[in-house]
Amino acid sequence: MSTAHCPALLIAAPASGQGKTTVTAALARLHARQGRRVRVFKCGPDFLDPHWHQLASGQPVHNLDLWLNGEADIRARLHAAAASSDLILIEGVMGLFDGEPSAADLAIQLGLPVLAVIDAGAMAGTFGALVHGLRHYRPGLPWAGVLANRVAGEGHEQMLRTSVRADDLGAEPGGIDAGWLGALRRDAGFTLPERHLGLTVASELPDALARLDALADAMAATPLGRLDAAGWQRWAVAFEPVAQRPVVPLLQGRRVAVARDAAFCFIYPANLDALRALGAELAFFSPLADEPVPDGDALWLPGGYPELHADALAQGTRCRNSLAAHIAAGKPVWAECGGMMPLFDGLRLADGRRVPMWGLLPGEVAMQPRLVALGPQRWDTAQGALRGHSFHHSQTSSPLAPLAQTVPGSRFGRPEAVYGQGPVRASYFHAWFASNLEATAGLFTRAQS
Repeated sequence: MSTAHCPALLIAAPASGQGKTTVTAALARLHARQGRRVRVFKCGPDFLDPHWHQLASGQPVHNLDLWLNGEADIRARLHAAAASSDLILIEGVMGLFDGEPSAADLAIQLGLPVLAVIDAGAMAGTFGALVHGLRHYRPGLPWAGVLANRVAGEGHEQMLRTSVRADDLGAEPGGIDAGWLGALRRDAGFTLPERHLGLTVASELPDALARLDALADAMAATPLGRLDAAGWQRWAVAFEPVAQRPVVPLLQGRRVAVARDAAFCFIYPANLDALRALGAELAFFSPLADEPVPDGDALWLPGGYPELHADALAQGTRCRNSLAAHIAAGKPVWAECGGMMPLFDGLRLADGRRVPMWGLLPGEVAMQPRLVALGPQRWDTAQGALRGHSFHHSQTSSPLAPLAQTVPGSRFGRPEAVYGQGPVRASYFHAWFASNLEATAGLFTRAQS
């Protein structure tokens, strides 16, 4: 393999809620409409933003996290993307310097130019101070420029641009301010809707593509949006190949059923790739449609929004009975977070109403008014460490003694219980399968501990 060169930007911000997803999706949609091959990545363990980016780009979206993936895995994914793409866009996570590791760490280690998106809706001169701080807080940070978001009008934009110091704009010969990449107006039509776990899944909105087209049209009017292919070469990055060890097909000949619908939609495309690389045949089904578990050797119930579809899931007797039969036959089940919740006896919703669930594990789940847990997690299995994360608004009480506890990857985290009963393993822990393929195969072949 040879070095692959491709323009790349890491879209970051001073904090969450500034418009990173909006700008990333707008750029992806704009270039995809122009016939360019765009690959989008998302920093951190996020399931929701990638739905929008996949719709915008028409390509699968993988996650990049130095702790979750490891640097070698990230480099391999970016090299593969660069070899077949015209443009790579990477959306950051939280603020540019937030987290351990942060988006800034990724930018510095991989030489990725940073585009700073700043919500300027309630500021003028302070905008320049933020730009200066973001650019210079960490020595060696590759810098592309800044884009103002939620700008009131032309006068406001001029104030913002004037507030930025000339050396932070990086003026080029000929008077072109390379670092000022434009402004997006304040417009409710540009807002991507949210709910308690983040953005609403793009596939649930009939006007999702129209929203992205409106964003792309707005982006096309900015200096960044007007750049042609030659202009993007200023941010070309050389992505080196990475040697990877061969994958042993530990799931060869095994058929793994995977729940996938609006209630079970937190699925990393990279996790599906990992299962296929291990040799598994995947069979998808919809518990919401009361489809039975497909015939096979193992089952994965990924996370999602069971609390939004509790009544439909409770009424799905055909799905529930086939799942009970799968368990009675001793076939492995891996249920994570939202995929675990319906397995218990009942689910208490945010309004206090209790919905009887599938009753395949003893215990109750209750939605909470605020986030219960968030952060990286490691499960030390018999096959080694399996990395992942937790992110949930519910709490579980069960008489089951946990088979294991995960280890938080952050000093601020708390462990998550791994429950087990018969062939079922269930936890709030979301696994990143590629972090340990042997341990992943163990989830679908035998009881993991």
